[in-house]
Amino acid sequence: MSNSYLVVIDMQNDFIDGALGTPEAQAIVEAVAQRASSFSGTVVFTKDTHGSDYATTQEGRNLPIPHCIAGTTGWELAPALETVRTHRSAPVFEKPSFGSLDLARWLVAQNDAEPIDSIELCGLCTDICVVSNALTIKAHLPEVPLAVNPALCAGVTPAAHDAAIATMASCQVQIL
Repeated sequence: MSNSYLVVIDMQNDFIDGALGTPEAQAIVEAVAQRASSFSGTVVFTKDTHGSDYATTQEGRNLPIPHCIAGTTGWELAPALETVRTHRSAPVFEKPSFGSLDLARWLVAQNDAEPIDSIELCGLCTDICVVSNALTIKAHLPEVPLAVNPALCAGVTPAAHDAAIATMASCQVQIL
């Protein structure tokens, strides 16, 4: 049996149909939920997490649209993904920035305990948090095969999605 991981990035209401939602994000929810539900390895989730001080942060100054404020409906995982997370008792990594250092460190610890065969990423937004986590994980675990399925990701725009997929491919992330 393989020791594989699926990391579902930021499938939260604000990125789907809330403050920063897009039709492309809405279109992948069911497919991501199906992949997470049927995945034979370990499934892990991340949640973009901000506080009431969001407007005073660097991100808030550069993207002045409050989103994923802890405890709000927009911060919650989409219902289909929350169902999968609950059913699988999957860990969630709350992250205050685009990439999660805690997730990367946890994956390193998992790999030290039992070598990881593969890591797959999916979710939102391809050009911000997916690419950031892919490169963070790649830096921490350069010998572990890392993959992204473009059909299970959505970017801020289709062009930004495509650019992020190209960036990850150039950094030796396998594109499924």
